[in-house]
Amino acid sequence: MSRKIKILVAEDDNNIREGLTDALEFEGYEVFSAADGSKALKAYAQLHPDLILLDVMMPRKNGYEVCREIRRGNRDIPIIMLTAKSEEIDKVLGLELGSDDYITKPYSLRELTARIAAVLRRSRRKKGNDKTEYHGGELKFGKVKVYLKRLIATTPNGEVELSAREIELLKYFMLHAGTVLNRDDILEKVWGMNYHGFSRTLDQHIVQLRKKIEPDPKKPSHIKTVYGIGYRFILD
Repeated sequence: MSRKIKILVAEDDNNIREGLTDALEFEGYEVFSAADGSKALKAYAQLHPDLILLDVMMPRKNGYEVCREIRRGNRDIPIIMLTAKSEEIDKVLGLELGSDDYITKPYSLRELTARIAAVLRRSRRKKGNDKTEYHGGELKFGKVKVYLKRLIATTPNGEVELSAREIELLKYFMLHAGTVLNRDDILEKVWGMNYHGFSRTLDQHIVQLRKKIEPDPKKPSHIKTVYGIGYRFILD
């Protein structure tokens, strides 16, 4: 019998935390909880969860600080940020720090469980493919070289760090270079979402990736927008 997937819920609101715990246990997950950022880090170190739901606004250490500390030692564990804020800057900061997804309160449990399942599928697929994809552990396009295992890229503007999700995006883009890729197809293949929606999550990641690899992010030469459809990746 396979073990249950372990989820750590870091949320300071008692009602929300208990509600999430009950709902996720009903879905078959093994759930642990923490009421503040410091407790979340301790629980993470002790329990080794498979996924973390991380509230942004917590006492002692906020969600951004927790995400940053976890990512220093583990770039693979899926992290979904829970935020009550709708401002774009907060979502962008979460993505820059290495979260895999974000969801804005109030949200439905159906949406949340779908996001969790999608991120877990993407994580399992990544672990299964890493040993065989891209011999040599490098990608190269234009004047950019990506070192997959080190999660860094060298560009004309210097060396930059990449998140695991950004690496997956670049892999997918390179496999389909020159092809117009539909947003929903990218979400399905890279995020593991087999349904329409959440295209804003993709667009936010593209914005951040362009800032890292494009000589001029406002006039991208590699990740081209195809309006009304999605994106096209240009190698040269």
